[in-house]
Amino acid sequence: MNAAPEEITSLVGREVYSSNGVFVGEIEDIQLDLDARAVTGLALAELNHELFAGEVGGSTGVIVPYRWVRAVGDIVLVNDVIERYDAGEPEEEAAEIEAPSETR
Repeated sequence: MNAAPEEITSLVGREVYSSNGVFVGEIEDIQLDLDARAVTGLALAELNHELFAGEVGGSTGVIVPYRWVRAVGDIVLVNDVIERYDAGEPEEEAAEIEAPSETR
């Protein structure tokens, strides 16, 4: 069954959870690669402060690589690598979470 495509802006405001059901944050913006016409990241705000305690400095959000997205529906599910980031595991993928730049 093919669903009708949705506008990318419909992602804004959706909650993001890990595949284990841990709340990560809420989508505030979308990071795009205009040359490739592809989504490259999700800018999250309203973060789970327990998950990101001390890791995002003074920022109010993070950018999660879009390749971590497992499913999009009423909510967005991302790989549990986000939880391994919280656990302090020195995993290469977990290091890719970044605070969004303040300049646009």
